[in-house]
Amino acid sequence: MKYYEKDRMQSLPVRDAVGKMLLHDITRIVPDVFKGPAFKKGHIITEADVDQLLDLGKQHVYVACLTGEIHENDAALRIARAAAGKNILLSDPREGKVGFSAKTFGLLKIHVEGLTQLNSIPDVICATMHTNQTVDPGQDLAGTRVIPLSIDENHVLAAEKVCDTFFPVIDIKPFARVDVGLVVTGSEVFSGRIKDGFGPVVQKKFEDLGSRILDKKIVSDDMGMTVAAITDFVDSGATFIAVTGGMSVDPDDLTPAAIKKAGGEVVFYGAPVLPGAMFLLAYIQDVPVIGLPGCVMYYRASIFDLVVPRLLAGETVTHKDIILMGHGGFCTSCKTCRYPQCSFGK
Repeated sequence: MKYYEKDRMQSLPVRDAVGKMLLHDITRIVPDVFKGPAFKKGHIITEADVDQLLDLGKQHVYVACLTGEIHENDAALRIARAAAGKNILLSDPREGKVGFSAKTFGLLKIHVEGLTQLNSIPDVICATMHTNQTVDPGQDLAGTRVIPLSIDENHVLAAEKVCDTFFPVIDIKPFARVDVGLVVTGSEVFSGRIKDGFGPVVQKKFEDLGSRILDKKIVSDDMGMTVAAITDFVDSGATFIAVTGGMSVDPDDLTPAAIKKAGGEVVFYGAPVLPGAMFLLAYIQDVPVIGLPGCVMYYRASIFDLVVPRLLAGETVTHKDIILMGHGGFCTSCKTCRYPQCSFGK
């Protein structure tokens, strides 16, 4: 109650307090059975509450004067509705907070500048997960509330204006289901000297994101074979092409040159991400082509997990986007991998 100035609270007869916000807990005691709040601070008094309050010996109660102000529950709900995109579910207000959860499987998108401006409004807070994470249906993503039990409506209007400017502040981009042409390079695999261990890893990663492997072609460390495999996939309707191995500067590693020779327009080759420095992204017409370094096979989390979900969500990943991945792009190789519940890629 100390928060409220005298002109923001008043003592009213219970019957006159209907529709007002209670500014203190009302305790109910049943000897040897129960002791606790029958009504909690912030409760909006209804006609149905009057008799119970009188039975508890309450002739008068302290209530808030909400002229020009909005109750915390109503304020949080208004802000949440203004911030949330179409793939977000909102909870009912609970103790002044509204939660955001995922309606669909996809890529979480937080408009960071919009979120920053929202949290700059007095008495308004909104906390979210990091942007660009893969999220599952029903997963909790964020929460918003206001600090006091009631808030000046002008602050809520300001929050709604920010959300309108940066809409949506919180949303999910569903993943496209692509047909992936998988090219596995390596003379040792092509000759049968060793079993392909890279292809199954990449296949599972794409399938976990809702896509499928259209076909897999194993080629030797040969420019012509690799170019032909890529070209065949483009001609056969693959909507995404992944080429594994051959990404370093060794004399036998020809993948980057083969992708270029197949018609690939390279967006970037090399990324400030460990593991994943030798990653390549190119396009042949509108088909994304990625060159995957060997680390993708050995690490649970790598450059693949930072870039491919964004591509499947329909985003254009630019060279600047890749440069920005340097901050948070170092995997600490924990004994027990906790990705994505860690700092990698954030």
